[in-house]
Order: sequence, then structure tokens, then C-alpha cells
Amino acid sequence: MKNASLILGLITLSIIQPVYANENIVVNTKQIQSLGITTAALPSKHSGEISGLPAHVVIPGNQLFVISTPLPAMVEQMLVGVGDSVKKGQPIARLQSPALAEAQRGLLLANVQTQLARDNLVRDESLYKDGIISESRYRAARGLALETQATLSERKQVLRLSGMSDNAIAQLQSGNNLSSSLTLTAPIDGVVLEKTASAGQRLDAAVVIFKIARLDPLALEIQVPLAVSHNIKIGALITIPAYSAGGTITAIARSLTGSNQTILLRALVQHGTENLRPGQFVEASISTAANNVAQWEIPNSAIARISGKPVLFVRTSQGFRAQTINIVNEGAHNSVISGALKGDEKIAVGGISALKSSMMGIGGGN
Repeated sequence: MKNASLILGLITLSIIQPVYANENIVVNTKQIQSLGITTAALPSKHSGEISGLPAHVVIPGNQLFVISTPLPAMVEQMLVGVGDSVKKGQPIARLQSPALAEAQRGLLLANVQTQLARDNLVRDESLYKDGIISESRYRAARGLALETQATLSERKQVLRLSGMSDNAIAQLQSGNNLSSSLTLTAPIDGVVLEKTASAGQRLDAAVVIFKIARLDPLALEIQVPLAVSHNIKIGALITIPAYSAGGTITAIARSLTGSNQTILLRALVQHGTENLRPGQFVEASISTAANNVAQWEIPNSAIARISGKPVLFVRTSQGFRAQTINIVNEGAHNSVISGALKGDEKIAVGGISALKSSMMGIGGGN
């Protein structure tokens, strides 16, 4: 019956031959009903965005630090746990390491050898000037002094990498007090994300104990379909509506991801980070508007194409007006459009084929 009504409506419309002038189609209420044409108010305008994009919350690479054992050691005490906030320089663990005491002994030995080589160099330099010793002996003394100084610098660097500060190294050189106790400290103000060791555990060198990160700002990795990526620019605003967070696009990948033909975008989340967690999956929206051009998201059923151009049928007092539009982003069910619209119009969302057929038949379109 519905098909019969539609055919009857088309026949009625062709008999009445509505006047077409300046892209207007004159139809009355009865014809609209018989043709099954339905209308809806134009949705509220917005700045234009692509919404519902899958995204992954990550930590920017320069904000994540890994703390590991500098030497083989036993964990004596863990001072912080997962989720704790820490300050830069705050002690986070204490270790006992015989290897540290051995490294300190090496520093003290190098210190003594360096001092002895310096004294010998001063003596031989004086003897050489007085012509008592040969130049070769003087050069040998100078070379030995340089060699022992390099060894001392190396021993200091080993202790720095082991977690000792310059002040602690200076105190060791002056006091000759060896210690196997090693304190690990936080490298930044941040939050402890992982703790992989416990008190009493023996660890080899370079074993990860903590991961500490600064969680403001956070980064977002967004998967965007290739078909809509051309509207996205670096600096475009992004929002995470469910968590009241947002930021800007910082990078657009040049290659496609996997078989789903998506492009990876990276964004920096600059506000609302307290509502997000690293590793969390969210849905993001990206602004695509340029120069504040008004845009609307409408159902695809409202869009017709006349001579290859997309149009909307806008309700008028006499019927409908064909309004040419621009499609900013075409989706599976809805599309974002722009055009010379006020925003308070009613548009046809059903029965579009009848209006299109009428317009093409009267206007001689394709």
C-alpha cells in the first residue's frame, strides 16, 4: 500500500506540475503527505567535529622515568608504593650492595694514586728544569698523572651512576668511610606507576624497580578513518566529552595503521587530566571547523545530489527550496555539512526521492 501511495503521489505531482523557479518546488500539505515526505528541524549548529573516535590515553615519552638497580644489591626497604606522589630527590628505596663498597674502595685507591702522581709530577718538573733528570722521565711522570686523573674521574662517574651524589663522593674522599648502603631517589615530581620489587629481594644490576611519571599533561593516541583525515590539521582542538578533558592535535602520522585503513593522531591533553588514567581507552572528538564556519550534523537521508551537487530540501511556505550545501565530513549514518543556512530551517529527511524526481523532471536536470 505504501508503494502504491507513493506512485499515486508522484502521478498527482506530475499532473499538478508544481511551479519550479529559482530552485523552488511548490507543493501543498496534501501532496507532502501523499508523497511520504517528512521534515525535521535543522539540528543546532556547531563548530564542526568528528566524534566517537577510539583513543588511547598514554604518557608522553619525556614524562616517564624508569628507576633500576645501578649495582647488584638486596632491597633493604621500600619507601613508596604504587599510586604514591613523590617529589624530586625524595628517597624511594634503600638497598644494600657489597658492589657499592667495592666501587668506593676503587675510588679511594684512585684518589691516592692520583695524589701521588701529582706530587711526583711536581718534583720531576722541578728536577727537569734544573737539568737533573731527562725529558723522557719528565714526560713519563706527566703521562702517569694524566692517567691516574682519568681513572679517578671514571671511579667518580661509576659512583654517580650508582646513585651517590657529588657531596657524598666528596665526603667519601675526605673521610675514607666505606658504606654498602645505597638510597634511590625520585628523579622528578610525579606518581609511582609500578613497583616490581619488595624488601629482602636480591636483584642483579639494571633490574627495574620503579616506574614514575608526571601525569599532567597526558597524551592521546587517536585512530581516525583515512576518509576524514584530510579535514584535520595540527593544532585542531580535541575533546573527551565523557571525562571533561581536552587538548590539541600535535602530530599526524604519515602511514596507515593495519588493515583498518586508519591514521594515528597524537594529541596533548592539557586540561581534565585528573579525570583520566594512563592506558585508558576513551572516545574523542576532533574539531574540523575553519574560520568559525557554522556546520550542522544531519542524517544522510536528508541529502540529495542534483547534477553531482549535494543539496538539502528546505521547507518554505509554498513547499520546498533546494539548497546547495558542502559536505565537510560524510559518515555512515550522519554527515557534517555547511552552507548558507540560518539554523532555524526545517529540512526534508524522508521522501527525498520524490522531491528530487519532481525537481529533475521539471527543471530538466540529470
